[in-house]
Amino acid sequence: MAAIWAGIDAGKTHHHCVAIDESGRRLLSRRVANDEPELLQPLTDVLALGDNVTWGIDLADGGAAHAIAILLNHDQSALYLSGRAIHRASGGYRGEGKTDAKDAAVIADQARIRRDLHPLRAGDETVIDLKILTGRRMDLVADRTRTVNRLRAHLTGIFPGLERALDVTNTGPLVLLTGYQTPAAFRRIGRKRLETWLRNRKVHRADQLAETAFEAAERQHTSLPGEKLTARMVHTLAKEVMDLNQQVAEIDKLIEARFRDHHHFDVITSMPGLGTILGAEFLAATGGDMSAFGTPDRLAGFGGVAPAPRDSGKISGNLRRPQRYNRRLQRVFYTSALFSIRHCEESRRFYDRKRAEGKRHTQAVLALARRRVNVLWALLRDGRCYEPAPLARAAACRKERDPLHAGQPV
Repeated sequence: MAAIWAGIDAGKTHHHCVAIDESGRRLLSRRVANDEPELLQPLTDVLALGDNVTWGIDLADGGAAHAIAILLNHDQSALYLSGRAIHRASGGYRGEGKTDAKDAAVIADQARIRRDLHPLRAGDETVIDLKILTGRRMDLVADRTRTVNRLRAHLTGIFPGLERALDVTNTGPLVLLTGYQTPAAFRRIGRKRLETWLRNRKVHRADQLAETAFEAAERQHTSLPGEKLTARMVHTLAKEVMDLNQQVAEIDKLIEARFRDHHHFDVITSMPGLGTILGAEFLAATGGDMSAFGTPDRLAGFGGVAPAPRDSGKISGNLRRPQRYNRRLQRVFYTSALFSIRHCEESRRFYDRKRAEGKRHTQAVLALARRRVNVLWALLRDGRCYEPAPLARAAACRKERDPLHAGQPV
């Protein structure tokens, strides 16, 4: 029987399925509900058209998760095609209109002619759990950032001196703002009583925090409009930030416990700069299966740390920042490279060398991140943990033997 290619334009409530043959002739076009009995029917009909079926779909999760699971459970080959790729490919087909049927036909035809599409595979339960947990953590951190920004804006409106003096991302200042928010309130309680109040709530360095707040109150004796209502808002927002901090801490524990169950935990966390959270986000973004990328170059491109060439005519060697990449994975690579500069001598030497070559800070960090992708790839491929280079190990031993060498550059 002939080979068949089927494209699915996925949606929340309904999908559209189109099947084509080797010549691109449309054999089936059907709108189906996102429900298992309806999804099984086009699967049966498409399989009746040919014994070698390749499926293409424009979503890798969300509304398409049910359809993908059904395909994989029936040992079907499924390829992922991004929405942007479909939009660009549609310009090469006849007609300017956009319909679900046309998009599904484009997906099917692209699956037929392209050889570089990403295959969809059954996910590891640990990786799926980490994806859910890290996604939830990102939402909580974003909520915390918005709440902190609103808190700062309200506090600036009634007490700008205190807002400048406090770091409201720390627990101590947040506890302080749950009790007192205005200059007059700080002056009424006094420095000593405020210090005692903070100590009773187990605030670290209560004396310094009380001194800072009281000095700011002494510099402002003007009551601003809307002060009472704004003070209540500051109190509420401070409690919300504290609650979000607790939720983030709790989900961090869940992430660490789940991450430890993965067989690559020791390998990933052995890399300098890749701790529990960033390592879990790396698995969530990549799926943990390096064979899906083929080479470290493709992983670096997917993570946005490899420059994209932009040559034309006589112009060659022109590189620019990529535009299509996984933002989440790039943040993992970039942030872990920053941490490694502080804690790894090899990373620090590489960064300093790039800076000496005239690269800006961001360029040097991205170059380091690109180099670290190769290292991480090799570690995961070989299943071994990271070890410092012999030169770095020898220098470390030298420092241990001779304390006078501590702090000397390698």
